[in-house]
Amino acid sequence: MLRTERMLKRLKAAGLDASYDQELRRLIRVDLLLLDDFALQAFDHQETQDSSELIVERHRRASLVVVSNREPMEWLATMADPLLAQSVLDRLLNSAYELVLEGESYRKRQKPVRGSAGRHKW
Repeated sequence: MLRTERMLKRLKAAGLDASYDQELRRLIRVDLLLLDDFALQAFDHQETQDSSELIVERHRRASLVVVSNREPMEWLATMADPLLAQSVLDRLLNSAYELVLEGESYRKRQKPVRGSAGRHKW
């Protein structure tokens, strides 16, 4: 499991020290990859290419879970290259099971509450 932003930073750093292929292979090889916070921020051109490369290589070969607060169609606008963005979206949605969670955030329930003895209850 990785936050998408962290994964993209790792790939960018790997490109600088010539370990990009090794890092990409590592991400492709895992049985299940979970990318959290996908497309919450705009992707630059390199991040769009890296995302595309990873998703193309994993497509129909290994499981991928993508978690995002955006609708999949909104992802198109976050990527620098519209053609690569469409390719990514097509592959992700082609054989995906989409789960939509609605309602209040679970984090509100995790907020500490002051107890009668001055301690926090979870």
